[in-house]
Amino acid sequence: MKFISWNVNGLRAIVKKGFVETFQELNADFFGIQETKLQAGQIELDLPGYYQYWNYAERKGYSGTALFTKHQPLNVIYGIDAPEFDHEGRAITLEYPDFYVLTCYTPNSGSGLKRLDFRLGWEHAFLTFIQKLDAQKPVIFCGDLNVAHTEIDLKNPKTNHHNAGFTDEERAKMTALLAAGYTDTFRYFNPDVTERYSWWSYRFHARDNNAGWRIDYFITSQRLQNHLQDAKILDQIMGSDHCPVELDVTDLTV
Repeated sequence: MKFISWNVNGLRAIVKKGFVETFQELNADFFGIQETKLQAGQIELDLPGYYQYWNYAERKGYSGTALFTKHQPLNVIYGIDAPEFDHEGRAITLEYPDFYVLTCYTPNSGSGLKRLDFRLGWEHAFLTFIQKLDAQKPVIFCGDLNVAHTEIDLKNPKTNHHNAGFTDEERAKMTALLAAGYTDTFRYFNPDVTERYSWWSYRFHARDNNAGWRIDYFITSQRLQNHLQDAKILDQIMGSDHCPVELDVTDLTV
């Protein structure tokens, strides 16, 4: 099975840049998107063969996630069971016989780290949520997690050390999450590879110069490692300041 995750940075904008055609070409079993930046009724996507699930932020034109799948789930969960965070449309979980799949858009700590405390609170609530899921069956979660975990996950670690997405606090939260029993699938297959990124600033010709960050992930419960086939960064696909990331797995029941 193929899983795709993509921060589209505004779905209405990227639809005008060939999103539906790219979606069809990728032909994923599961396709999670982040930063839809819209409300219910503002777009209709014709995606034959897919069930569509949407979570909208209360604030217009902000955040938002969606999850499209060929496989009807047993159950759908919106949010992370934390009212203080669930008004921003940041997560959707689908349940299947063998696993859960979740798309997630982690809060950005913002300029001047003005939302760092909010972000760290989200991290605690999110880990609590996925641990409850994982206690029942393994979890596959994807999305823009807004953190470059290690120095090889961004082009300029020294100059970004205290910036949002590469603070000690955010990186420590990712370390703690993985230590709780989860696998960063790209690093599982590519432990030492460098200069592979999933987000580039629109400024300073960052994408042309590959001055990027790897902040989009597929993370799975460790006991799924024998099911993992490959993890890819599809950095040739344009349309957003992020590119899609892919996970391929085998032998799971839907």
